[in-house]
Amino acid sequence: MKHPEIEKRIQDLLDRMTLEEKAGQLNQSGGSLVGAFDLSFEELMTMVQDGRITEEEAHKMLSDAKHDWHEDDLRAGRIGSYLNVIGAEEMNRLQHIAVEETRLGIPLINGFDVIHGFRTATPIPLAESCAWDTDLWQRTARMSAEEATAAGVHMTFSPMVDVSKDPRWGRIAESAGEDALLNGLYGEAKVRGYQTDDLTRHDALAACVKHFAAYGAAEGGRDYNRVDMSPQRFEEEYLPSYERAVKAGARAVMPAFNDLSGVPCSVNKKLLTDILRTRWGFDGMTISDANAIAECINHGIAADRRDAARQALNAGMDMDMTSGCFLDHVKELVEAGEVSMDRLDEAVRNILRLKFELGLFDDPYRSSPEQEQAAMLTPAHRALAREAAQKSMVLLKNDGLLPLKADLRIGLAGSLAFDRDEMSGTWSGGYRDGDGRSIQDGLDAEGIAYQAVREDQPLPDCDVFLCAVGERKAESGEAASRASLDLTASDIALLKRLKESGKPVVAVVFAGRPLCLGPAVECADALLMAWHPGVEAGPAILDLLIGRVNPSARLTTGLPAATGQCPTLYYDHIRTGRPAGVFKYTSKYLDAPVTPLFPFGFGLSYTSYRYSDISAAQTSDGIHAEITVRNTGDRAGDEVVQCYFRDPVARRVRPMRKLAAFEKVALQPGESKRVAFDIPNAAFAYYDQEMNLVTDDGVIEIHLGGNVRDTLQADVDYRHP
Repeated sequence: MKHPEIEKRIQDLLDRMTLEEKAGQLNQSGGSLVGAFDLSFEELMTMVQDGRITEEEAHKMLSDAKHDWHEDDLRAGRIGSYLNVIGAEEMNRLQHIAVEETRLGIPLINGFDVIHGFRTATPIPLAESCAWDTDLWQRTARMSAEEATAAGVHMTFSPMVDVSKDPRWGRIAESAGEDALLNGLYGEAKVRGYQTDDLTRHDALAACVKHFAAYGAAEGGRDYNRVDMSPQRFEEEYLPSYERAVKAGARAVMPAFNDLSGVPCSVNKKLLTDILRTRWGFDGMTISDANAIAECINHGIAADRRDAARQALNAGMDMDMTSGCFLDHVKELVEAGEVSMDRLDEAVRNILRLKFELGLFDDPYRSSPEQEQAAMLTPAHRALAREAAQKSMVLLKNDGLLPLKADLRIGLAGSLAFDRDEMSGTWSGGYRDGDGRSIQDGLDAEGIAYQAVREDQPLPDCDVFLCAVGERKAESGEAASRASLDLTASDIALLKRLKESGKPVVAVVFAGRPLCLGPAVECADALLMAWHPGVEAGPAILDLLIGRVNPSARLTTGLPAATGQCPTLYYDHIRTGRPAGVFKYTSKYLDAPVTPLFPFGFGLSYTSYRYSDISAAQTSDGIHAEITVRNTGDRAGDEVVQCYFRDPVARRVRPMRKLAAFEKVALQPGESKRVAFDIPNAAFAYYDQEMNLVTDDGVIEIHLGGNVRDTLQADVDYRHP
């Protein structure tokens, strides 16, 4: 919402700015690293992602190198924002140059990828989404903002709300899974947590929603690849999550790397202007992904950098992240009449508006080294990270082995059980080596006896094996697509070796994506999907394994039985004329099931729940549904009651089911609760062949239960009001 006083101050600045200074505001610069080499931070991260150097080598290079922040360009008004300045002292130094040594004294915005915690790494977003807990999502975002702003960061490139139905795509780690509603609710919570209701607060962090739009649908699960889909599917399955985050008040939006039906998002006027600005009324800032404007040349839609700059700015892009295309060509484009002065002024307004909203003109120095040091890894932050990890890990199998008895002798197997630094997961930019706590650390803290299992030695004499398998953090995230989701041969061999001992086995899986866990299911008596859980990984895992905490997480993406199922195993797939069956000529595989190994919404507990007495009826506002859930076990627990609907006959083929709502319910042993849901009429609307938004009269099936597969059903004879 625009504030008249801010708009007046923006106009005053615009009236005094030269064309070169306006172009400079559109430029986000990354520092160059200077030492025995000369490359940008982005190039260094690319070297890590493609395996040319390790993360440890990169950290050493960063610590040994000096950053060249191009201060001469800053003094000349050629830089409006920085990427990845870390540390209050350094940011204040650069801010001082901008405020005190430039003609107009316009402050800088510093952006950073605060994805799941800053210094205090919390579970990766895919993991944290399994908590089905909007309050938790907001609280961890608030903690992230407190640490990041103390380190001189003003804007985070988060939340990522890309609906991700293909686990081959590495960036599924950054999403809330395969469902649009969950991604949207996750995005809303993160925006509220980052920004608060007052952006001028020193600990308020501007949220930048990404990647607009449909990046999670990259063909083949290959990062940066094309996205091509029907307009109906785009509107119904992919667009809603971005709209929720934008309507929650996010002050920036980042277009995606991919093209959408042939037009790269960086130059896509339909996305950046027609939908974002005109339809949704967004008045914040748009910013490209790293070098994405220049990469429109590689896409084949721009002839050169000048052409790419022209298309991006005219489409609705405001700020260029690190490519320099705007800086180099905006002036000549305006002078040649290929970009209007009105469009340039609009882009500058959007950038200045965010700087005013953050209070940077009146209070440019947001933190100090002392405040920064005091904010990081506090006991309260570690406690919240531990809680988040506890609520994010999904118990997939338990043949009565868990919770473990305190006096059991444990054989600890798998290198990931000992590696603290693998616990943080992808995109944990503020995390430092040694911050994390491993399973070994957790056992030590509990005083539980264990012996390490060595590959070249006989198995230890123990009561139970605790085995860590799965992905290392560099194996998921950006530029980490995988053609196979299988466990490694060495992991499978280790699990088989332990099983053949005759001793019970607990398998803990670390991963940034869904993996094919068939061998783990076969070999382990208990199976915990820990994901990449953050700094408090080990203690949180032990909290669950010894029963101090009752598991409550539920999957937000199905886990495949085979990689070849991907990407068609998602729960809300549409129906076919020949659904899978025993008859050969049906929609199935010869060598794998068509259903996931573990379905969407699934997760076990140390207690049990029974559902009964479902009811549903139409109201003036939609459909009201209720069900009774009872804790039939002997432990208190939290159950995620899930509400789905299905439209069995429509003018367009509709999904098998759609998540409409959920509620996390705390139940004592023997306790029952009546859980109610109100599904609005808008939920039943869809786009017909002509892209008209329509709703049908007829039966609507309501499905309530503990996962998408195990539900009770009530039918409603629905009549659209």
